Amino acid sequence: MAYLEITLHVDPANRPAAASVYEKYKQPFLDSIAGATSKELLIREEDVQVLHGFQSLADANAYLDSALFTKDVVGDLAPLLQTDPDVRVYDTV
Repeated sequence: MAYLEITLHVDPANRPAAASVYEKYKQPFLDSIAGATSKELLIREEDVQVLHGFQSLADANAYLDSALFTKDVVGDLAPLLQTDPDVRVYDTV
């Protein structure tokens, strides 16, 4: 099992728009990305995180190169971000 954690710095006024991007692509992610097992939106005062679950580390890394991520998700989120996202991939033991 592996996790992809993406931390986004989004102005509070833009968080509803960022949440709509999450909702728009959650099911396509689960339906079409190899090894995808879960996707959760985590909201804190200081940032927003999207936690993705995968069957393997290779699946998580492949998603980062997919058109769904690079074109669709990043394209829709880019105007809402205050800084570059912090992207981390974790493997479980």
